[in-house]
Amino acid sequence: MPPVTSIADAITRMEAIDASAPASDGVACFNRMYLEVTQQVDKDLGQQFFADPAFMTRFDVAFANLYFDAVNAAAGQSAVPLAWRPLFERRGETGIEPIQFALAGMNAHINHDLPMAVVATCVDLATTPTAGTHLADYQKVDGLLDAAEQSVRQSFESSTELAVDRHLQAVEDLVCNWTINSARDVAWGNALLLWELRDDPFLRGLFLGNLAASAALASRLLLVAV
Repeated sequence: MPPVTSIADAITRMEAIDASAPASDGVACFNRMYLEVTQQVDKDLGQQFFADPAFMTRFDVAFANLYFDAVNAAAGQSAVPLAWRPLFERRGETGIEPIQFALAGMNAHINHDLPMAVVATCVDLATTPTAGTHLADYQKVDGLLDAAEQSVRQSFESSTELAVDRHLQAVEDLVCNWTINSARDVAWGNALLLWELRDDPFLRGLFLGNLAASAALASRLLLVAV
C-alpha cells in the first residue's frame, strides 16, 4: 500500500490493521496502543497544543509510514526491517502477553524509526532538530505516550490472576524496566547524531544498522515467553 499523507489517513490505516487481525495478534496489540496515541495527537493538533503544528503533523506522518513499511513488507512476504522482525516473527505465539507485544512494537518504532522520522521531517521542511520549538513539541508527546503506556500496564497489572500466577509475575518483572519516555530521550539524542551523519552514507548506514540490531535485541528480550 502507498504511504499515507495525513494523520487522518494514518488513523484509517491503523483502524484497518486492527480490524483485519485477531485481538491476540502481536502486531494488533501494538497497533491498538499506537492508534490511541495517534488519535490523541490528532486531537491536540486541532487545539493548538503544539507550538509548531505543521512540523508535528509532518513528523507524525513520516513516523507512521515507517511502521506501515514493516506491515507492508510482512503482507507482501518481503524482508521485514530488522528492528521489527522479532514482533512480526512472534506475533502469533502463545505464552507472550499483550503488554509484551505492545512494548516490543514501541521499542522498535521509537529506538529505530523515530530518529529517522525526525531527520526526514527536518530535511523536508528545511529546518534542523534543534531549531525553534521542535524539542519542546517533541517532549509534549511524552505525556500522551506515558498515559497510553500506563493504561496498558494498569490493564495488565490489575489482572486478578497476577498475584497468584507466577507466569504473570515473571512477565511483570520482564517489562518493568522498559519505559517509553526513557526510550524517547535516547531516541532524540540518536536523532541529533543521525542529523550530523546525514551527508555521510557510510557512517549513516553503519549507525542505522547498529540501531536496528540493538532494537531487535531488546524486542527479543521483551518477547521471551516466560
